[in-house]
Amino acid sequence: MRRIVVIDAPSNLGLRPPTPTSVPGCYKLAGALREQRIVQRLGAHEGGVVVPPRYDRGNWQEGDGVFNAEAIAAYTPKLADRIEQHLRAGDFPLVLGGDCSIQLGASLAMRRIGRYGLAAIDGSADFRHTGNSERIGAAGGEELAIGTGRGQDDLADIEGLRPYLRDEDVRLFGMRDYDEDRAELAELKIPTATVGEIREWGPEGIAGAVRQGFEAAAEQLPDFGGYWVHLDADVLDPTVMPAVDSPDPDGLLPEELTRLLRTLVQSDHCVGLNVTIYDPDLDPDGTAAALLTDIVVNAFAQS
Repeated sequence: MRRIVVIDAPSNLGLRPPTPTSVPGCYKLAGALREQRIVQRLGAHEGGVVVPPRYDRGNWQEGDGVFNAEAIAAYTPKLADRIEQHLRAGDFPLVLGGDCSIQLGASLAMRRIGRYGLAAIDGSADFRHTGNSERIGAAGGEELAIGTGRGQDDLADIEGLRPYLRDEDVRLFGMRDYDEDRAELAELKIPTATVGEIREWGPEGIAGAVRQGFEAAAEQLPDFGGYWVHLDADVLDPTVMPAVDSPDPDGLLPEELTRLLRTLVQSDHCVGLNVTIYDPDLDPDGTAAALLTDIVVNAFAQS
């Protein structure tokens, strides 16, 4: 059994401020899940904290590209250093964010080593880029586009390693059935499984097919090292997970997400997991933190 190593990545650099005088509260995610004893319940090891730069959009205006780009460009390789260290040691990094821009750290770490896949469990594709939107700005809604090479050079081509992920190595779960990005992703042959499709085929069935595909690639392709799982809390329905910045209706229910996540993370070829977007500022009694912790812990539990 590989060691699970918990790394805190408390970056909120990729989200828009909820009000003009505040910053996104998702940087408290790791602390809230630790308060739920996630480390002890998983029997995990400590991986420390990768401290992000200050959140400061300065004089940024619409049309200036990604805000906090310089800070994100500095933080991404710093986080990648920590993740890479554990990947090379054969550990299983569990990275507690943070917003979704922390996925760039994991993607860069894997790209340094070789070729890896990504199974993203997210309520949206986070695929906004200049080719499909005039509102580029928040990297937390753009990290998959950036990770696949669609983005400004200072973020998409760190260390000259663009793209960190190949389109054909990405799989998406949990998008809402009405998501407008599905057409573009289909053209790019990036497979998606919406909430409706997950229910139609069953979480284990649809995640199992993706898992088998990644496992086959790891066996057949000498440079394919496995796959990473990215979990965004907004994949859950807002009736059970309201503590996110974009609580869209018609999401997964906790048991569905647990079954989906368990199927993916229990493969020997799954190399790591991010948890992102949950905002403790929107969860004063800690109910959502307890739920999210239970889902992650139960996903790793041996049946």
